[in-house]
Amino acid sequence: MKSSSLRALIVVFFNFIVLAVLATADLDDSGATSIVFATLGRSSYSFDIYSLPISGPANELKLTDGESVNFNGHFPSFSSFSRINPLLAKHALPSTEPLLHLLYVTERNGSSYIYLDSVFYSTGPRSILEVPTESNGNYERVKELKRVQTRLVGSNRRVSMKDRPSLVGESLIYVSTHEDPGVPRASWAAVYSTELLTGITRRLTPKRLADFSPAVSPSGIWTAVASYGEKGWAGDVEELGTDIYVFLTQDGSNRVKVIEHGGWPSWSDDSTLYFHRRCEDEWWSVFRATLPIQNGQLGVGPVAIQRVTPPGLHAFTPAASISNKSFIAVATRRPGSDYRHIELFDVVSNEFTQLTRPISPKVHHLNPFISPDASRVGYHRCSGASNDEEGNNLLLENLQNPLLPGVSLFRVDGSFPSFSPDGERIAYVKFPGVYVMNHDGSGVRSVITRTAFSTAWDWKRKGVVYTSVGPTFASESTKVDIVSINVDEDVPSYKQLTTGGENNAFPSASPDGKWVAFRSGRSGHKNLYIMDALNGEAGGLYRLTEGPWSDTMCNWSPDGDWIAFASDRENPGSGSFELFKIHPNGTGLQKVIQSGSGGRANHPWFSPDGKYIVLTSDYAGVSAEPISNPHHYQPYGDIFVIKSDGSDIRRLTHNSYEDGTPAWSPKYMKAVDVEWSNGGSQCSFEDCHWLNINTTSTPVVEDHYSSAPKMQCAQ
Repeated sequence: MKSSSLRALIVVFFNFIVLAVLATADLDDSGATSIVFATLGRSSYSFDIYSLPISGPANELKLTDGESVNFNGHFPSFSSFSRINPLLAKHALPSTEPLLHLLYVTERNGSSYIYLDSVFYSTGPRSILEVPTESNGNYERVKELKRVQTRLVGSNRRVSMKDRPSLVGESLIYVSTHEDPGVPRASWAAVYSTELLTGITRRLTPKRLADFSPAVSPSGIWTAVASYGEKGWAGDVEELGTDIYVFLTQDGSNRVKVIEHGGWPSWSDDSTLYFHRRCEDEWWSVFRATLPIQNGQLGVGPVAIQRVTPPGLHAFTPAASISNKSFIAVATRRPGSDYRHIELFDVVSNEFTQLTRPISPKVHHLNPFISPDASRVGYHRCSGASNDEEGNNLLLENLQNPLLPGVSLFRVDGSFPSFSPDGERIAYVKFPGVYVMNHDGSGVRSVITRTAFSTAWDWKRKGVVYTSVGPTFASESTKVDIVSINVDEDVPSYKQLTTGGENNAFPSASPDGKWVAFRSGRSGHKNLYIMDALNGEAGGLYRLTEGPWSDTMCNWSPDGDWIAFASDRENPGSGSFELFKIHPNGTGLQKVIQSGSGGRANHPWFSPDGKYIVLTSDYAGVSAEPISNPHHYQPYGDIFVIKSDGSDIRRLTHNSYEDGTPAWSPKYMKAVDVEWSNGGSQCSFEDCHWLNINTTSTPVVEDHYSSAPKMQCAQ
């Protein structure tokens, strides 16, 4: 290289470093702090991947290591695996042939990764995995396994969600959210191909489009995805309004929409796809599509589509077999059961065979996949569901946060966290009550047992916490009141501050300790009010905002100059919320940020220096099909940070869950996980509420959720 070229390269690199430092310098100046947020149910998932044989005794085999959350597995073929053998050269491999290979997604060490495990029968000391086999009606541990584990993709320095991996020769095909499309309320989920021996990564999804649930055909030539295409996400929260596209796995070219309305594709051969959709009769069903593919070419002929699973139960997330085309594996929800199970469906005889319900009837089993030789079905479930297993139940889960140096990031097993003014304590809601703990997770105690939501500390009176007592997501006239709790008393007492009960909620105290801002529906609309902090409405009350809309989720800035809040005032009743801020005297109203058209930006919280706001938003759209996860009220919502003027938005969390209710502490919390001292509430999550079945009629449909239009599901 010429010296002039080398100097130019050095200058470019130096300028890049300077810009990166400048971009984060003001955050460093504010000192080390922490952000804590909530994710419904996530802290008790403890997912591990298991498998059952297709035939023979129902001996369930635990495949993953019980560390954190492991899910969405895939059995690669032995031929594909042999192409990447050099990756295992650093491991001391057993002399025996592996029992199986497993690709899967894992969330551990504060980030998302894709791992490859090779599982062997162990000939040495006792290992962490064992195969249960039946003897005289009892299950005994008789064969031990050893795992060789390789991390394929994922980084602590560049946080993103990973999903749905598969292996084609030397290439890993998967979903990642590491590229910002540059458009508000657009999904970052895209399909990528990484050559594992070289690390070269190619994006297969066109720029500014999003793809979900990729499936590679048996030959490896084609990849099918669920995608909105050019139309983009429209706010669906139950079934996504996606279509099925196929393209060449090699480079993403020859992209064609082959199926209108469908998701979760799975190939049985290079011209046959199974997929799911929800129909006009409200049942989720699996369909089969025959594509005009011959000799590796996609023709222009019609696509033949047939409903495969019958109405009367929900069947979804299909997994086809490439070596035995007479059956598929599906997840089901049946009438009379609150649990999701894995079943086989014989596509010739149209009969179901239940796999998981006979052995674990009250455990959710998710997202089946079939081994290449059609001998085993894999799935994931909570590993703490059995008495002889331990789950990973974290009170505080530390997440990687490379975008904000000096700020540690945590997920709390609760909701609506808030920090005491010195950052030493955290108040949070764990329905139905309010709890307080030290910032390191010790000293957890209940301070009120009534149904409550939202918490905030008084800035001046030590040990005083405000909360809203009453039902959530209720109308303007619902009885909800704000109380103050003295959490330092041996038996905490509380004082009601609002009267009338017209949905008074989301209190936030002023830094001088004199006032509390809150929202109230007393006028028939949810607007903002300010009352006396000590005596409530009786000590003084004035209205801050007024209009036929909802202003809510307010937060007072540390210098007392601003109150940030969420509002649908630009489209009342639409469900779309933007962030605004206003002076406490009612002047200076400013819009801070809007999440595209019809989006949501909620739960603002100022940084300790007042320069930034942390919030939850659908700014990054959805990242996966909602039905592939347990219940979330909405399948979007990541944590973002912006400057207090609305500029410089940064995405902190990447997943397919609903992250919300963030709070910002003035104190730095050590970046380590904190486990529940009592084991926590293992596996205490629910299946999607919109899969609930009314046994006297059709499935329950929750009309306040938007979803994709239903399709006729006749044969």
